[in-house]
Amino acid sequence: MSRKFFIKTFGCQMNEYDSNRISDLVKKNGYIKTEDLNDTDCYILNTCHIREKATEKVYHDIGRLKKKYRHKKKPLVLITGCVAQAENDEMLKREKYIDAVIGPQSYQNIPKVINDLESKIKQVNFTDFDVIEKFDELNTLENSNSKVSSFITIQEGCDKFCSFCVVPYTRGAEYSRSPEEIINEAKQLVLNGAKEIVLLGQNVNAYNFKTEENFFKLSNLINRLNKIEGIKRIRYTTSHPKDMTEDLINCYKNVNKLMPFLHLPVQSGSNKILKKMNRKYTREKYLSIIKKMREILPNMEFSSDFIVGYPGETDKDFEDTLDLIKKVNFVNSFSFIYNKRPGTPASNFQSIDEKLQKKRLIIIQSLLQKIQKRKNMKSIRKIKKVLIENRLKNQKNFFGRTIDLTPVIVEAKDQDIGNVIDVEITASNHNGLYGFKKNLKKEVAA
Repeated sequence: MSRKFFIKTFGCQMNEYDSNRISDLVKKNGYIKTEDLNDTDCYILNTCHIREKATEKVYHDIGRLKKKYRHKKKPLVLITGCVAQAENDEMLKREKYIDAVIGPQSYQNIPKVINDLESKIKQVNFTDFDVIEKFDELNTLENSNSKVSSFITIQEGCDKFCSFCVVPYTRGAEYSRSPEEIINEAKQLVLNGAKEIVLLGQNVNAYNFKTEENFFKLSNLINRLNKIEGIKRIRYTTSHPKDMTEDLINCYKNVNKLMPFLHLPVQSGSNKILKKMNRKYTREKYLSIIKKMREILPNMEFSSDFIVGYPGETDKDFEDTLDLIKKVNFVNSFSFIYNKRPGTPASNFQSIDEKLQKKRLIIIQSLLQKIQKRKNMKSIRKIKKVLIENRLKNQKNFFGRTIDLTPVIVEAKDQDIGNVIDVEITASNHNGLYGFKKNLKKEVAA
């Protein structure tokens, strides 16, 4: 009887990609994936360390798991991801129910870890930084993901050292995979059914692979992907403003499959706070990037990340952020109250009043939602190009996205999955759009 594994994922798109590749590795040990937490032989928690109380969430999940298996055979328990990297031995000491902690650059060791645990070797810690060995191993395995919109990690780690961020400590230094590895993986995903490729990296536009002749940059990679038959859309995330180079910006003019949408985190609209965050750009530089890209593509849309209530943020600093939001008119953005991450320089800064932080978060989120709602309302009665990704669970409607990544609930047909179709928008809210496939009634009547 086949053994089963269950995997739960916290955090970013890169963690989603990692969970897919972890699944490919676990299958080497003869396990099959299950969605039933109550019937698993191996429980994997892929963690994220960006948000507050990330570590406590792990222990809460372990606590719930222990209750479920109180009167059953205990599954193997593997904690992977950035919390595993940051806490490692401390986790093993605190929670004996955990069998192994495995950092993001040590996933290649997962088959060995499982073999060791099955051989009754006690708790295991694999948190070395060995990203080259990791991808060497992953390159030997076909990526089994079969989603219409599929991720490929092309770059890991960060050399920016923003004062609030743990990524350089949990993911290590910047590392770029070879273009051939990435192109081969993209071709495999297309064979699996992918129509959209989303390139991932902690600083994805810092991608820079040295060949014998020159440096191969993100713009070169995008141009290569553009030539692959079967790919209909190309995106990349997450970008750093400092690395928005001219060659990359020009891709929006020259590459037809590159979507006119960019997630470009700014974090704050205040030069004083940006400097304190060690972001290495000014609000003026950021706005100049936006201006330049919209001169190339007037319909270019942007989303962003905002940290609210950063240490030292005054009313004027906060107003500068609101002003920047109004100038750019961001869509689909994310905003968070600043919280200290242990080991970062900002953790030593004096925090501002928590009530003030919450008040500012409400204000900024209200503004962002107002902009998004207004934009979505303008789409009503218009025709949008939508890539249909899947049928909604237990529903007749389908899910897709516009070129600017806006979610759309669509009346369509099963054969539309994986296709870009014309959708007539009939309704909206601040989260997304609703509509039906153009000429659907004619198709049904026929």
